[in-house]
Amino acid sequence: MADLLASARGERPADLVLRGARVANVFTLEYEEVDVAVSGERIVGVGPGYRGMREEDLSGLVLVPGFFDAHCHIESTMLTPAGFSELAVLRGTTAVGADPHEIANTCGLAGVAYMWKEGLGCPVDMFFTAPSCVPASPFETSRETFDAAAVGEMFSRGWCDSLGEVMNYPAVTGGDPSLWGILQAASGRVKSGHAPQLSGQELGAYLLSGCDSDHESVTLEEGLEKLRRGMGIMIREGATEHNLEALAPLVRGRPALWDRCMMVSDDLTARYLMDRGHMDEKIRLAGVQGIDPLGALRMVTLTPARYFGHRDRGGVAPGYLADLVAVGSLERCDVRRVWKGGRLVVTDGRLVGGPVPRMIPPKPLGEVVSVPEEGAFRLPVPPGARIRAMGLRPGQVVTDHLVLTPSMRDGEAVADPARDLALMMVLEKNRGTGRHALGFVRGLGLQEGALGSSVAHDAHNFVAVGMDGLSMRTALKALVSAGGGIVATRGDRVEAFLELPVGGLMNPGSPGDVARGLERVEDAATRLGTSLPHPFMALSFLSLSVIPELKLTDQGYVDLGRGGIQTLFVE
Repeated sequence: MADLLASARGERPADLVLRGARVANVFTLEYEEVDVAVSGERIVGVGPGYRGMREEDLSGLVLVPGFFDAHCHIESTMLTPAGFSELAVLRGTTAVGADPHEIANTCGLAGVAYMWKEGLGCPVDMFFTAPSCVPASPFETSRETFDAAAVGEMFSRGWCDSLGEVMNYPAVTGGDPSLWGILQAASGRVKSGHAPQLSGQELGAYLLSGCDSDHESVTLEEGLEKLRRGMGIMIREGATEHNLEALAPLVRGRPALWDRCMMVSDDLTARYLMDRGHMDEKIRLAGVQGIDPLGALRMVTLTPARYFGHRDRGGVAPGYLADLVAVGSLERCDVRRVWKGGRLVVTDGRLVGGPVPRMIPPKPLGEVVSVPEEGAFRLPVPPGARIRAMGLRPGQVVTDHLVLTPSMRDGEAVADPARDLALMMVLEKNRGTGRHALGFVRGLGLQEGALGSSVAHDAHNFVAVGMDGLSMRTALKALVSAGGGIVATRGDRVEAFLELPVGGLMNPGSPGDVARGLERVEDAATRLGTSLPHPFMALSFLSLSVIPELKLTDQGYVDLGRGGIQTLFVE
């Protein structure tokens, strides 16, 4: 400490002095022409008169704090923490609030331990939140069930430091003892919320839990009500969920709300990170919506850091961690260099030091999952009955609860490309029961074949959606054989397949290899007729029972707003 103080007083050279940049001040929302002195992993001085053992001229650049994504699921990139960090840090991200509830559903506590351990060696600080809802609701089937003791263990072992999104909002508002036991286990810690479409008295009841943030707002009115009731709003802009445009008026020209709102990604693909970016893209998109760039910067730096209680990051100031990013301009947010804890980790789009070490993942499940026989895909229709179907909404994770006249063949309900109506099966894998359920979805655009995936929030059982039973069965066979992945099939032929052996969710390969594998499968999906930009991301949310309205799990159709399990046929 004596050496740091001497450098702060200017009596001895700092380890590093960054000169010539315009420094973006997120405290006063202005630019300063000042030097930044760094010793060890800390900023020791901001201003003139500092000398450094090393000095770098950043003339013509803007120096900003490292970016902080307050809510994401690393597993959604299909990369392990190491692979994710290799892409995210290139975009200026130096910290994330990551909820590992995806791998918690498929691998239990061992999965959370794996994420934490691999995250320790990454150039991005990973603050894992303890999964609060495993399974997400009683209508999903996970590998283990997390109770208050499990949450307490994740805290005591140091794997997690806050409570992850509390998704089972009916259990919260209804006073379910088990879930409230989990909330009590997180007493005194930050609790992230998940309150889609909650309003009025139901929202008030939810807020009694202490969950004081939400990333599920999709309309201006919803976001404003939650702000008025004390919640922090996480404005989500992910690969398939695009809420920034609708919520931009919350913060456009309203500096008082820049410390109450954050921008987050929630779910991104590896290809999205490579092609479009991470939090750097959020700043660019915010500018398109008329949001002041300094305000946008604050919403991805200081505000999320303060939300999680990290008082030593998110700004360029003495005593703060030297997590710094040099960009050509804040409006373009074109990342040139990144320092993590005072160490240069990115220069001109290149990761300094090479690939991040991977850890040995959890052992695969021992259960044997059998693929249903061809007859399991047949649906005889009761006389005069209609069918329920999930209706996709472009750019959203919510779905519509549709009741339709079925397309018929030989007395059975079938998929119908002319109506954009596909058949879907969910096959339970986490406990090896082999239980399965059938339903329909409209909006994928498939004309033939099938898509299959082991990425199916949140329990991540095997799912297949398609135009015929043979193609769907071929997809499920590929998934069962490899233990997970994403696949496109036509009849008995596999068109493209990306294996995801880590928990059925991630691939330990390089980001480039995984992205190219995803691209091949998405191209195959396009050849089968879908025009969705990220069809497997859209598919992954069709089993998430805690998102309105209708979803399909291994237990059947679920609509929590209508009380839970729903029948396939409507008499």
